[in-house]
Amino acid sequence: MPYNRSEVIVRDGLHELHAGPDVLDSPRYNHDMAPTQVAERSWNKWHIAALWVGMAICVPTYTLGGVLTAYFGLSVGEALATILLANLIVLIPLTLNAFPGTKYGIPFPVLLRSSFGILGSNVPCLIRAVVACGWFGIQTMFGGLAIHLFLGSLFEGWKALGSTGEVIGFMVFWTANLWVVIRGAESIKWLETLSAPLLLLVGVGLLMWAMPHVSMTELLSQPAKRPEGEGVTKYFLAGLTAMVGFWATLSLNIPDFSRYARSQKDQIIGQVIGLPVTMFLFASLGVVMTAASAALVGETLSDPVSLIGHIQSPVWVALAMALIVVATLSTNTAANIVSPTNDFQNLAPRLINRTRAVLITGLVGLALMAHELLKKLGWIVSNVSLESVYSNWLLGYSSLLGPIAGIMVVDYFIVKKQQLDLAGLYRDDYYPAYNVAGFVAFGIPVVLTLVALTTGVMTWFYDYGWFTGSALGGVIYFACAGQRHRSPVPLARPSL
Repeated sequence: MPYNRSEVIVRDGLHELHAGPDVLDSPRYNHDMAPTQVAERSWNKWHIAALWVGMAICVPTYTLGGVLTAYFGLSVGEALATILLANLIVLIPLTLNAFPGTKYGIPFPVLLRSSFGILGSNVPCLIRAVVACGWFGIQTMFGGLAIHLFLGSLFEGWKALGSTGEVIGFMVFWTANLWVVIRGAESIKWLETLSAPLLLLVGVGLLMWAMPHVSMTELLSQPAKRPEGEGVTKYFLAGLTAMVGFWATLSLNIPDFSRYARSQKDQIIGQVIGLPVTMFLFASLGVVMTAASAALVGETLSDPVSLIGHIQSPVWVALAMALIVVATLSTNTAANIVSPTNDFQNLAPRLINRTRAVLITGLVGLALMAHELLKKLGWIVSNVSLESVYSNWLLGYSSLLGPIAGIMVVDYFIVKKQQLDLAGLYRDDYYPAYNVAGFVAFGIPVVLTLVALTTGVMTWFYDYGWFTGSALGGVIYFACAGQRHRSPVPLARPSL
């Protein structure tokens, strides 16, 4: 029998909602957005670590060292140190924003209802969703290329398709991604847990292949590509901001995953084990492989898919491409589809369920990559490169996402003191429709970023956008909301 009024039970510090008609009949609720029950929170620290291994081992991570040396003027050693430090820094908002997801079992959009309002939460959600859809399209492009090279290594006739085969591979990979997420969280957990050891083996295999052809001493002693006599500080900080921006998106929507964690300890340890070490080692592998590529295949290649495609053995190419498909699939499903799926549901939970939201995500990602796909088909001619698109996104979007991270942390830990009305997050009568404090705290850093971009004044505010945005957003939010929030909600009833 349903409860007349929703009730919250506490089990070992985890809050569980027993929804009554007040929530079940609300337009802000559907089954997929509902808080997870304690029994559904089955991810231990190794599942969380495997999630990060699966997300971190991907083509963009492999190219990060090259991005920092080529675009940010850092030496190889400076670039690798920057990557490690950036991922240690981003662990802070990741673990903090994961706390409410684990405690209350709620996804990212529902948590945002506390700081931006029941309806206002849709604004930051859609900003996050568009970024994820763009990355989904980019990763699907890499996955499609891997499928094309895999089939080409098996069937001579497939090679004749050329770029058309890449487009076909894109659509096959696109379909596989959507299928995994439609099947739900357990499907994602199974994929990440299975793929993590395979991906680590791929890294070891590539390193063994490359090491005889590269001198680490010579590689680390290569001078930085910046003007002679220039100090490292400004280049390091700009690169650090870009690398923090790499996972700035996940630092927001980490509750989408931490809502399945068994405990706060599991989500913290799992993230510490899985993220910084994996990112550092795989980015290092990319630096080594790029340096060795000239000796291995006769030309310098920073893309692992293209590098492996030059191997003469069809069997090894097929095996490597199959594993790259798995790597890209594990990254794409978790990092780039789960969040927009929840974000789009938040617009109209009664109309948009998980399956429909996944399809919307897929269609938006396809639309954002239409330009590149049409180029490959030869239907249009353009000089815009895919690499320049995602390299620019790293810095630009971190400026927009930083304030949201700061607002979320301040709202939950300082303003609300880790006390949320769980049922109230799914109704229209407790939290405001629009929280003015959230929009002021978000809007001011964004305006300053636009001023820096368009006028050249305060360029440092944009260059170090994630740090400046998150700090300023958090401070402004506390100033606006700190003294005006509602009284803490009554304590939930402990389970018997």
